[in-house]
Amino acid sequence: MSIDRAVQQRYSAASEVAEPGLCCPVDYDPQYLKVIPADVLEKDYGCGDPVSYLQPGERALDLGSGAGKVCFIAAQIVGPSGTVIGVDLNDDMLAVARRAQPEVTRRLGYGNVSFAKARIEDLALDLEFLDRHLDRHPVRCHDDLVRLDELADRLRRDSPLIPDGSVDVVISNCVLNLVAPQRKQDMFAEIARVLRPGGRAVISDIVSDIDVPTAMQADPHLWSGCYSGALQEERFLDGFTRAGLTGLTILKREARPWETVGDVEFRSVTVAAYKPPTREDTPTRHAVVYRGPFAAVTIDTGLQMIRGRVVPISPDDLRAILAGPYVEHTYILEAELADPEPQQPSSTLPFGLSALSVRASTPGRIRYRPSTESAACVQPSGTCGC
Repeated sequence: MSIDRAVQQRYSAASEVAEPGLCCPVDYDPQYLKVIPADVLEKDYGCGDPVSYLQPGERALDLGSGAGKVCFIAAQIVGPSGTVIGVDLNDDMLAVARRAQPEVTRRLGYGNVSFAKARIEDLALDLEFLDRHLDRHPVRCHDDLVRLDELADRLRRDSPLIPDGSVDVVISNCVLNLVAPQRKQDMFAEIARVLRPGGRAVISDIVSDIDVPTAMQADPHLWSGCYSGALQEERFLDGFTRAGLTGLTILKREARPWETVGDVEFRSVTVAAYKPPTREDTPTRHAVVYRGPFAAVTIDTGLQMIRGRVVPISPDDLRAILAGPYVEHTYILEAELADPEPQQPSSTLPFGLSALSVRASTPGRIRYRPSTESAACVQPSGTCGC
């Protein structure tokens, strides 16, 4: 049996009868559970709590939404001004979530959740649209298959299910490990694609302390149980950085393994990773002062910041700092340009940064002054959280 088929069959069965062995139990804030039907609560399969890191008003995307529990919790956190999209591949799990949706909407007094069918490594392709097409135009020969592939490519290009840069935050709970090895980097790339510049991913998943042995990877039952597809912990973290995300932060790491199979320890981790602003939105001629507590740190771009030292930074460095949690530990300074003729600010810069000041300085020396807004006040969502 293939990995995909094993996962589909096991989770279809778990949509009918709860299976406690799928991933590990998670305790959520009970205030958010009151509006969720019991049928959904008992069919929750996760390993962490990424949803508690959401903020009001955000547009959130839940990868592998299953029966919808995390989406319905997220709906309450982002509130009526926010939206939540749940994506899953399993028709039976989607059916459970959609049956519960009207009741949750009635109890909340607003509806801000929708569910869609897609692979999390191919979020542009609407599989329900494709299913309806196949009902009318089944594949009977090679030419039919070619036409189907062409249709799928057009849908991804012209009508993507989740467009580029369209969500503030991507969350997922114990699902990335279910994706086949050859498609895992596509999955990380899709997370980066759908995030808006300045957005973030908050992911809970199962990782292993060593590479999962080949024999275990070939076992479909272990795959569907969240074991065999787990990435070794460093490889898991590297997947985000290879996709262009920055400021990777381990929010929670279980000290005790969830399970130990043979010599392999499996544990739950929750991480955050940030998508930098676009180059066009990044002002130039800045410096940074690292506040501590460490003597020196190196960020993902390779920039080394030494505590208390003014370090000139490139636009790429600034993008990385503004997108991630580095802002909480730095002061961002703006260059004072040598120009005897005062100039008017050309525009308002992103993240609350003021336009560069204009004041003559000593030849050959660049002077810096603090930006108008404290760097510590800049949040990943682009709003001040002070």
